[in-house]
Amino acid sequence: MALFGFGKKAEMITADQALPGRDARMPVPRAHYVTGEPLDASFERMGRIMCAMGCFWGAERKFWEAPGVISTSVGYVNGFTPNPTYEEVCSGLTGHTEALVAIFDPEVTSYETMLRVFWENHDPTQGMRQGNDVGTQYRSGLYYYDDEQKELASRSREAFQAKLSAAGFGEITTEVESVPEYYFAEDYHQQYLAKNPNGYCGLGGTGVSCPIGVDV
Repeated sequence: MALFGFGKKAEMITADQALPGRDARMPVPRAHYVTGEPLDASFERMGRIMCAMGCFWGAERKFWEAPGVISTSVGYVNGFTPNPTYEEVCSGLTGHTEALVAIFDPEVTSYETMLRVFWENHDPTQGMRQGNDVGTQYRSGLYYYDDEQKELASRSREAFQAKLSAAGFGEITTEVESVPEYYFAEDYHQQYLAKNPNGYCGLGGTGVSCPIGVDV
């Protein structure tokens, strides 16, 4: 989206090159603009997924529209600068990627289904970009909360790679790692496309379906 003319840095910085950031955390809205549920809560007995798919506006909408998802939020992960702002992330000088967290009811849906939403709604082979959005903050990422998620995420990546290769796509560049610290994005980014129905969304996919379930 690069609203401020940034977002063109396609090489990762090192920790000593990162902006200093700040101690103060970003204020978090009390309720989801669409579902009315909290954005920041313990969500006991609920499942969750953290991922990065490029522009987090469109990515978040894909998840809040998915059956069984009760809350979503967007933020910045896997960088160096504490409590970054959007402008700082877009400069390429924090190391973060735009990410989201989706909270889902495991009695209605599953982590495997959330993985399908993730893999099928962006192109995970593009490296430091997603479509016309270029920069380290648009890289693909999948972050697991426990060993079970780690296993499912890794197996889904392998299964989807086989489907992508058969369709003529290159290697998946998605980083699959343990959940990093999650810094909430500014209020106006949360559920942005519900507040701005005609807003920009550069999210796309490969058109290849991802296997899920027992075959993942």
